[in-house]
Amino acid sequence: MKIVISGFYGFGNTGDEAILKAIIDNLRTELPNSAITVFSFSPEQTAKTYGVKSIYRGWRRHNKKKIRALRNADLLVSGGGGLLQDAYPTRFLFGPLPYYLLIVFLAKLCRTKIMFFSQGIGPVDTTWGKILMKTFANMADFITVRDEHSKQLLRQLGVTKPETVVTADIVFAFQHKEDDACINSLPLRGNEQLVAVSVRPWFHHRDYYEKIAKALDWLVELESITPIFVPMEGHHDVNASEQVVSQMVYGSSCHILGPNFTPNQYLHFISHCRLTIGMRLHSLIFSALAGIPHIGLSYDRKVESLLKRSGMWDYSFRLEDIDVTKLVDNARYMLRHRESFSRIIRQNTEQMRRDALENIRLLKEKFFKE
Repeated sequence: MKIVISGFYGFGNTGDEAILKAIIDNLRTELPNSAITVFSFSPEQTAKTYGVKSIYRGWRRHNKKKIRALRNADLLVSGGGGLLQDAYPTRFLFGPLPYYLLIVFLAKLCRTKIMFFSQGIGPVDTTWGKILMKTFANMADFITVRDEHSKQLLRQLGVTKPETVVTADIVFAFQHKEDDACINSLPLRGNEQLVAVSVRPWFHHRDYYEKIAKALDWLVELESITPIFVPMEGHHDVNASEQVVSQMVYGSSCHILGPNFTPNQYLHFISHCRLTIGMRLHSLIFSALAGIPHIGLSYDRKVESLLKRSGMWDYSFRLEDIDVTKLVDNARYMLRHRESFSRIIRQNTEQMRRDALENIRLLKEKFFKE
């Protein structure tokens, strides 16, 4: 059986690489004879890292290889992650939405089955984006989405032909291994109260840098925390982290992890922390997997949806509504009642792990019945 995987792979985004690893590892567990090809921006690196075939994903080259791979495949797995959205500029043929749906169209022309896998849908606000979704997303044979909002949005966009099932982000089925590379890279004494912090740039918004900086200063002063910034997307998040640290009084108490650790290494580091304050969706998913209390700073509906499922939404904030005093109070409360929060998170995460594995079970049931 031959499977092609299409997603935001090979760009150095930790969340997306965690998605890819979780898909590949679990496919190999359930379908050990499967031959996997990944469309990637960095095909040589992807092939070496995951032991798969990999083809350059862009349209500048290897188009015949992509078509040949789709023609020979039994299934195109489109996902996971937030692929189908037009938050970023969407033109006639350029942008995430046209790209991923064109891959779907090519698969349909090649008579290859198509599964939208563990996807988070939206936002899709432009007229052109809505036309593309209604025209091409209905070509899928089966869809799993990681939250109820995504399912409802598909219906609103007129995507009604394929069956759609709500599961969970496939990273909840991540096969975690011990690896202390991150923590060993830091100049720590060993008795610090570590708090993981994940920040990212978000279009023209900048005022949240100052708010996060103030909150961390208070926590350093009141709780003697050591903030450790976890850059989930390379230099983009390193730059955002540096912006926060530069506005802190106690910036010298902070550390920024290097940007080139693996998803497993970042996940294992977060498991050593007392608390996470995070923007990136997968920094919060990693925290949930490790049973770490987390406060989310939601810039997108997908983050809010995750926080509601993990049980942490009541202690979190929309990005535009951050209240520094309340953020500090919530963090201090979580630090003092950490074990009770961990129990809640572990219970909720176990259900999401089962839901995540449903993605694999349903793929096998729908497309590879024995």
